[in-house]
Amino acid sequence: MSEMRNLITDVAGLRIGNAHDVALASGVTVALFDEPAVASCAVLGGAPGTRETDLLEPDKMVPGIHGIVLSGGSAFGLDAASGVQAYLREQGIGFAVGNARVPLVSQAVIFDMLNGGDKEWGRYPPYRELGYEAAREAGLDFALGTAGGGYGATTANLKGGLGSVSATTASGHVVGAIVIVNSIASAVIGQGPHFWAGAFEEGDEFGGHGHPEKVHPDKRELIWKGGPQPATTIALVATDAVLTKGQAKRLAISSHAGIARGLRFSHALYDGDTVFAAATGRKALDSLEDFTHITAAAADCITRAIARGVYEATALPFASAQPSWRDRFG
Repeated sequence: MSEMRNLITDVAGLRIGNAHDVALASGVTVALFDEPAVASCAVLGGAPGTRETDLLEPDKMVPGIHGIVLSGGSAFGLDAASGVQAYLREQGIGFAVGNARVPLVSQAVIFDMLNGGDKEWGRYPPYRELGYEAAREAGLDFALGTAGGGYGATTANLKGGLGSVSATTASGHVVGAIVIVNSIASAVIGQGPHFWAGAFEEGDEFGGHGHPEKVHPDKRELIWKGGPQPATTIALVATDAVLTKGQAKRLAISSHAGIARGLRFSHALYDGDTVFAAATGRKALDSLEDFTHITAAAADCITRAIARGVYEATALPFASAQPSWRDRFG
């Protein structure tokens, strides 16, 4: 096995691309699969924004998809998938129907409309072009933090961002996650610096602070954006295992536990927490116990990726912008 990057691209068979617009303070992250990936999705937030998720249900015909988009822009950002489709079509990639090929691209968005960026884009939003650019840039290495779909992300009290990690199960399956942390709640205990995810940290991937000895009641008071502003944490978990669509659905559902551990709190009325799960089919399962290990590892990866996305973020270049974790804690 090649050297691990601690990124979702450690899962063989997928690439990640980012594109963002500094003035817009928003962007797009794209996952492209080398071969159509078995995928599914679980939406547990109360205010989601999604595209082409019905086809991911286990009872639907399509056996695999070509790409998944995680982007900013709220409902306007759903245009990004069209840009990714355009790129894939140019490469001759798509689901064959007669002599036509239709690239299948699913998507979820975050709400980053009130972060200080210039959203007066004219008649059409810029996300289609950002989607195309992100697809064109897809590779094995990519930026974290204030990058791609996480460029404009915020949390309740610190700058959010794009996080990614990977893990290997005891049976040798590689699992990874990529998350846009744009949460209604907080990723840190109290005012920080400890992350709720601290117990799951590998090395010093998000500062090495671990957990405090005790989380006192005052540190458990709810910290949230409040009011009707939506906020969302969206993610993709991937594995090199051979899975059915039904198993991919179960993986997506189980992985939501990682959001609940990485944030306090999640799955609220005003958020659209959504997890995609994809299998690139490079290594068969030895048993259903293997699958259970994969689901546990995927949830852990989401927890870690949430903290890493906040840890790697830098503040937006606006006077009223939220501070980053590093601004506060160095």
